[in-house]
Amino acid sequence: MRVAIVTESFLPTVNGVTTSVLRVLDHLERRGHEAIVIAPAGRGHDSYGPARVHRVPSVAYRQFPVGLPSPVVAGALADFCPDVVHVASPFLLGGHAIAAAARLGLPSVAVFQTDVARYASTSGLGPVTAAVAWRLVRRLHEQATVTLVPSSASLRDLRRAGVDRLATWGRGVDSVRYHPNRRGTGGSAAFRGAVGAAPGEALVGYVGRLAPEKQVERLAALHRTPGTRFVVVGDGPALPSLRRRLRHLDPVFTGALHGDELADAYAALDVFVHTGVTETFGQTVQEAHASGTPVVAPAAGGPLDLVRHGVDGFLVDPLHDHSLRRAVRLLVDDPALRARFGEAGRRAVVGRTWERLGDELLGHYADAVAAPAVPTRASARARQLSATS
Repeated sequence: MRVAIVTESFLPTVNGVTTSVLRVLDHLERRGHEAIVIAPAGRGHDSYGPARVHRVPSVAYRQFPVGLPSPVVAGALADFCPDVVHVASPFLLGGHAIAAAARLGLPSVAVFQTDVARYASTSGLGPVTAAVAWRLVRRLHEQATVTLVPSSASLRDLRRAGVDRLATWGRGVDSVRYHPNRRGTGGSAAFRGAVGAAPGEALVGYVGRLAPEKQVERLAALHRTPGTRFVVVGDGPALPSLRRRLRHLDPVFTGALHGDELADAYAALDVFVHTGVTETFGQTVQEAHASGTPVVAPAAGGPLDLVRHGVDGFLVDPLHDHSLRRAVRLLVDDPALRARFGEAGRRAVVGRTWERLGDELLGHYADAVAAPAVPTRASARARQLSATS
């Protein structure tokens, strides 16, 4: 199979969208399929493994390159002649790619990953802006052959917005790298020492991109949790404001970590706190579970599918800080409860491998190839004119 992947984010930018695209490319190569990538311009290489990377013009927004509609997209698709177009987290570039694929008669699989409409509603932009954003989401996806959503919450939201042809596709987790066996080893112990966690002190932390929509400032509610050391792993545009807003916690900001360093950090944590309410999935929740670390997360979005309340973590009221504070305090005060939740979380995710999820994705590709063509807006308008003439 020939697969063209159009993504709003790619190397050197590292985030959830980029990571999942890389895992898809790795799986396609392992299974003997051919791929190209169309991505925003950046300092990255022009290839990833055997896949050629086509760069389109972009503009910078909050340290993030935003790809712009460009003739490069249709040209690259026409030259490559893919069997299917995979569009990761469609926005400006992705919406343009879906429309281009429809004009070329190519099936497209749109992967919903970034909840732009909910960002608008939680950023104080008002209900009118949120409603406009949902109309944009529907317009972006209406020409896709199928839209893959990562969670039941996203499925409900898109159905409510009027998006049709939906299917569910989650994310895999590397349960070999992220493993509770790292707890107490040299790397994990070194991490605890580096962040100043004293023996017997509970290390509570957040892992992820530091951006306003992640709401990491909610950690401020934990200031009256004795016997606790706080750490924030990640980087992003919200870092300066978080240093100010969380200074009473005296947290350690490690910057972004990768590979074994990141795995050691997860294993070193006693409690992982996920803060944002706009996550369509919550990959860091899975990684914490794989590491045997209990999770506290808002009862909203993707974590609703990932955290079993009272089994491997706590789901807390996203509107009230006392709920977050109480859940973290329960885990800090009870090592046996932490161990039980950690074991349950590990069991829940150990079978969610990227290989299994990659094969599921190939099944969605095959379904899209076999599906009837989705009418373009131009063809639908032509039929309306014909019917009224």
